[in-house]
Amino acid sequence: MHRLLLTCLASVALYAAVFAGVADRPLSLGVLRLELLDKTAALAAMPLPRLVILAGSNGPYSHSCAVLGTMLDMPCENAGIAVGIGLDDVFARYAPLLRPGDVVYMPMELAQYTMSAGEYRAAVDGAFLLRHDRDVLREMPRERALGAVFCCQLDDLLESAAEMPLAHLHALDAQALLAREYNEQGDRVDNDLALRDAALIGAAPRVLPTSPEITAGYGSRLISGFVAVQGRRGVVVIGGLPADDRQQALPPDVLAAIRAVYVQNGGAFLALPNESHYPAADFFNSEDHLAKPCQYAHSIALAPLLGAALHRPVQPPSPEVKAMAEACPQ
Repeated sequence: MHRLLLTCLASVALYAAVFAGVADRPLSLGVLRLELLDKTAALAAMPLPRLVILAGSNGPYSHSCAVLGTMLDMPCENAGIAVGIGLDDVFARYAPLLRPGDVVYMPMELAQYTMSAGEYRAAVDGAFLLRHDRDVLREMPRERALGAVFCCQLDDLLESAAEMPLAHLHALDAQALLAREYNEQGDRVDNDLALRDAALIGAAPRVLPTSPEITAGYGSRLISGFVAVQGRRGVVVIGGLPADDRQQALPPDVLAAIRAVYVQNGGAFLALPNESHYPAADFFNSEDHLAKPCQYAHSIALAPLLGAALHRPVQPPSPEVKAMAEACPQ
């Protein structure tokens, strides 16, 4: 028994040493981490006060800082990161950079509210938190850190063995890839309507969460805490709805549950008359990602609502932006 216990402990120690200090996935996960670092650095360098769009990939795909920032006359960073990156990770990096007077607009995907603590423990960013960002990981709950320590399996090791030599040979320039996909404000810019992939839109039936699932979600708890803390610091936090291709309104109790996450914690909430629902033809490669003309049109529609909430004048869109928005199929 004693020998078996020592063998088990040695196995765990070897596992931790390999994934914390050796194995890496610089192509699959490295690009996501670099995107997060780039957006953090861009936010830190912007003059105050700033408009920050914070969501999953719906943020950079379906919202345009280039449009909203110009119309509201505010520096703007589209800080949205893919849903698989935990909000606790995102908040830990962005929150210290926010200052009184900053505005954070949060059109979070519905899945962001309902994600469980168990899903966070298994989140994909656990691998690069353990390998590269243990200072961020130390700020998180013990269960999240434990999930990161046990983030990986044999297939992850095999991916690392394939990716590390390719990265060493510069088979993929992650920085150049991100430069083609994003502008300097964090907007996605490769979502041209001509490249629309209809096969990826509506591939699976969308199941709406219930209001109890929204209210009880671990993601809602994280968002509520962020809204409350930032509000006390003088940051203006405004919740919103994600752009998606559902053609029916959200049930009133679901909409009320989402609104409560913000309003009951000192934030605000706004919604367009169409609740950000658009036809499937307006989307690029998923039901949450608008094609560029529709990204512009959606941002133009949002600007007056944000301006009214912030008591700021709203400038009309430029002729170029207006022409792009008019190309949206909706």
